[in-house]
Amino acid sequence: MPELPEVEVLRRSLEPAVVGDRIERVRTWNRSLREPVSRGLAKRISGRRIERLRRRAKYLLIDLEGGTTLIVHLGMSGRLTLVPERAPREPHEHVGVFLSSRRRLRFRDPRRFGLVLALSTDRIEADRHFRHLGVEPLEDGFDGALLARAAHGRRAPVKSFLLDGRIVVGVGNIYASEALHLAGVHPKRSVARISAERWGQLAGAVRTILASAIEQGGTTLNDFADGSGAPGYFQVALAVYDREGEPCTRCGAAVKRIVQGNRSTFYCPRCQR
Repeated sequence: MPELPEVEVLRRSLEPAVVGDRIERVRTWNRSLREPVSRGLAKRISGRRIERLRRRAKYLLIDLEGGTTLIVHLGMSGRLTLVPERAPREPHEHVGVFLSSRRRLRFRDPRRFGLVLALSTDRIEADRHFRHLGVEPLEDGFDGALLARAAHGRRAPVKSFLLDGRIVVGVGNIYASEALHLAGVHPKRSVARISAERWGQLAGAVRTILASAIEQGGTTLNDFADGSGAPGYFQVALAVYDREGEPCTRCGAAVKRIVQGNRSTFYCPRCQR
């Protein structure tokens, strides 16, 4: 599933290519996504100029003139790529946004857990998709003190804590495992048993891992590609994720795998305490 780094990579790849372009028309071939694509989508965004691209958590926000924002969530298998206007429709291509430059933003999603909708730009933070979201881990204010405050009175395992989007957004399963390894924190450790110093180390590790993943184009395990269709390469730098039985890149001990919340967690039993 694309996480924060993948959506940020997508934003950075598309923004210089589409800002200033204008949406001429929209074609919806299949409305049946996680939420049905609105029948009024084309009317709401057609004719509008693209002003900027933003990201909130794992949502891509395409701000249009006139105070409207086109919002895309990739779900588990979605791709948003920029192709020539007359490029043949691909299997599982559900929405096409046709631009005045004779190109098309192609939204393709085999598993249909993605989302395409339009909202008033000034109402986004109050919308039900966004109002519960936590802090952005790459923005100012994300630090160990913030995590410590959020953990006060809780006893959850730290891995589950990092995956709670009401606390911090977009970390995701892969990057939580990698950040915990970098910080030397066992994924099952209770948040009630983490010191202020260790919280600071963990916050720094989260930022480092996410920034590194963005720099390397994200992680492509199955479906992810940027706006031009290029895969990411962070998977070659993974220290523990999906490396059960292989040597830890730091100490050489065999990486172990456990299941937490129905998700695989990978860690080093020697480095992470």
